[in-house]
Amino acid sequence: MGLKADLEAFALEAGFVAMGVCAPGAAPQTAARLAAFVDAGYHGQMGWMAERMGWRGEAQALWPAARSVIMLAEAYTPKHDPLEVLDAPEKAAISVYAHGRDYHDIVKKRLKRVGRWLLEQAPDEEIKVFVDTAPVMEKPLAQAAGLGWQGKHTNLVGRGLGNWVFLGAIFTTVELEPDAAEVDHCGSCRACLDVCPTNAFPAPYQLDARRCISYLTIEHKGPVDPALRAGLGNRIYGCDDCLAVCPWNKFAQEARELRYLSDAAPPDLAELAVLDDAAFRARFAGSPIKRIGRDRFVRNVMYAVGNAGRVDLAPFARALTQDADGTVAEAARWALEQIGKG
Repeated sequence: MGLKADLEAFALEAGFVAMGVCAPGAAPQTAARLAAFVDAGYHGQMGWMAERMGWRGEAQALWPAARSVIMLAEAYTPKHDPLEVLDAPEKAAISVYAHGRDYHDIVKKRLKRVGRWLLEQAPDEEIKVFVDTAPVMEKPLAQAAGLGWQGKHTNLVGRGLGNWVFLGAIFTTVELEPDAAEVDHCGSCRACLDVCPTNAFPAPYQLDARRCISYLTIEHKGPVDPALRAGLGNRIYGCDDCLAVCPWNKFAQEARELRYLSDAAPPDLAELAVLDDAAFRARFAGSPIKRIGRDRFVRNVMYAVGNAGRVDLAPFARALTQDADGTVAEAARWALEQIGKG
């Protein structure tokens, strides 16, 4: 079959749903697009995007010895409609990717397994594996490797994948035949743009993170702009709206990794509002949610409580109006004001 074909077969057997290969310099437009994104201020508080633009914009600069980039996709497709919870304002809407175990750990272990197999076939070569935390622009590289294209919502969409996928990269000194880059298949569709509750897309294929609910609930420190809080609804960690409405999801691959999935009902805002630091850490051990910390998490819960406008949730907000964290206390006072307006 050849090394590349055998590698793909092993990767699929290991749990990935798709593999593609490109050269490290196969996405030359990345640097200019990243610079424009940062120059516009769309990165918000994510200063690390500006600080490491040299590596992030040019994959070959990250490891000059690399000759090939192996891009791998892992599905986390939900079995339910992730937008249903938005109709239950007393419940907490948590992004699908965070319903189970932290994908960073699972994908990285799987990447290392595939990488070890490759080194067994080519013992004089080297590899480096990356999952989201290194300055690697996975989505442009995945498009260059033929896995899909960056849709109008800026996420990767594949004709045989949908957009519920995690991406991982293996940089290697092994020279593998590159795949043909994928082209855009969004056509005239605007579903992802029109569904955004906070109008985070200034234009197709452009995202202003400062208005994105995923950014606001996960990356943004301090109070969220009051003008944007109503748009958060009951979303307390991430947002799936633009992903969920993509029509290409009719071709989405089933999630093979059961640790990403959960049959648990969405939690009540009331039970999350009372979490102290220890309880928060215990509840979300092994989850990506844990990394934002109790204070930011409860801040988000208070915004959801305010948006719910339910009198029965007022005691939970009142109890936090003097919280040790000033942002949580302000969010709790705001929630009480919103409930009072109802």
